[in-house]
Amino acid sequence: MTQEQTQMERLSMDSSQPLYLQIKTLLAERIQDGDYQPYDRLPSESELTKMFGVSRITVRQALRDLHGEGLVFSVQGKGTFVSKPKAMQNVQRLQGFGEAMVSQGYEASTRVISVQEIRPPQEVAETLGRKQSDLVVELKRVRYLNREPISIDHSFYPPEIGRPLMGRDLSQDIFPLLENEFDIDLSYADLRIESALAGEDGERYLNYEAESPILKIRRLVFAQSSQPVAIEILSYRGDAFQYHLRAER
Repeated sequence: MTQEQTQMERLSMDSSQPLYLQIKTLLAERIQDGDYQPYDRLPSESELTKMFGVSRITVRQALRDLHGEGLVFSVQGKGTFVSKPKAMQNVQRLQGFGEAMVSQGYEASTRVISVQEIRPPQEVAETLGRKQSDLVVELKRVRYLNREPISIDHSFYPPEIGRPLMGRDLSQDIFPLLENEFDIDLSYADLRIESALAGEDGERYLNYEAESPILKIRRLVFAQSSQPVAIEILSYRGDAFQYHLRAER
């Protein structure tokens, strides 16, 4: 059975979902599964028309939707290509990675590297209002966008917050967990953004050369009580992430 026959059989003429949306979903799945890699050329409109047994108008609508979600881009006279995932997060809203990415149509996932109690670096201890001899909970995770590693999240929590977290599913966003299960009302965060080199961790966890640039965000999160809840050091691949803000005069 050919790939074209397989794809045609996967379209349902009886579904309430329009054909263009079914095609868009199938192509998006192949991109997210890695069948189509970043910068791979998708089949042409005429090839997709034959592959799915539909009109060119239907194929064009599916491609427009893929364009709208940032999954593909076009080059005049050359065709449609798979985009390198490049996420954007609005700094004017306090959101977790998953919250921000899923709302934009991306697939977001997480791998926990480690969670443990440690004696914190001096800056972390001072910011959390602790002594350097006190224990804090350190959480280290890799975040994935469309199954590609995009960031290393290195977070520190006061023990009264971090210890209960250690028994929870930490592959999810922490903010909803703090609000919904721990009854902590989050208020705002102070951010500091700078450039840095990926280093050994970037090479190991992000498949990124150690001398390549990363976007490093230090985010100090506060509760409504103005007490610090967490310090997050977020290291994003420089070719895969951008922050958005609006400045008014």
